[in-house]
Amino acid sequence: MSSPSDPRPSGAPIVLPTTAGDLSLAEYHLRLDDRDFHILHAGAIISHADEQRFLHGDQPKMPYGVVLWPSSLALAHEIATRPFAGLRVLELGAGTGLPGIVAAARGAKVVQTDRQEVALHVSHQNAERNGITTMEHRPSDWTQWEDESQYDCILGADILYGDFLHSHLRHIFDTNLAPGGTLLLSDPFRQASFELLEAMAADGWSVSFNKWTVCVTPPERPIGVFELRPPPRV
Repeated sequence: MSSPSDPRPSGAPIVLPTTAGDLSLAEYHLRLDDRDFHILHAGAIISHADEQRFLHGDQPKMPYGVVLWPSSLALAHEIATRPFAGLRVLELGAGTGLPGIVAAARGAKVVQTDRQEVALHVSHQNAERNGITTMEHRPSDWTQWEDESQYDCILGADILYGDFLHSHLRHIFDTNLAPGGTLLLSDPFRQASFELLEAMAADGWSVSFNKWTVCVTPPERPIGVFELRPPPRV
């Protein structure tokens, strides 16, 4: 993956009023599959150092879901290499919505979900900015999951970080993935993520991955996009 155009804020930001105050948004420009995408975000978390400052620094915390994460960029690039026309797609923890937007642009029928209301608002804005009018946006909590629909593909960018959520994610994967379906989960090789991936492999899921590199300025950030398929049903 070549270095993306720098998604860090430039020029006058867009201001999004929220109940916690005004949130400044910048726009990231990305070209994939001969198409330009424009994604509003509240900050670009590219390097490991960026992530540490965001998660553990002294600056006021902004919502996790409205910043642009490297796993989202890698997953968007992976989606651009695959056929998605006609697929039913569920995106978990959609955040700014980039992966699902790319899937929809490639012909998928996408349902984007997130627990944060402000993230869903930004992902909805981003869908409209990119001419996507058929995407559905739903508030959702993995611990109180109610969707019983089945999908050909489930997407998730950096959603495996919390081991306390793994049982809830397994329930969603087992319940909502259609027979013959595929999980595409991008992750910066977190230890907690490997614990879930290894447990699923032990239960018979096939697991493979492609390695992408996200970089604005050195050092590069390696990201794995993991493809998982369930064991054959007896």
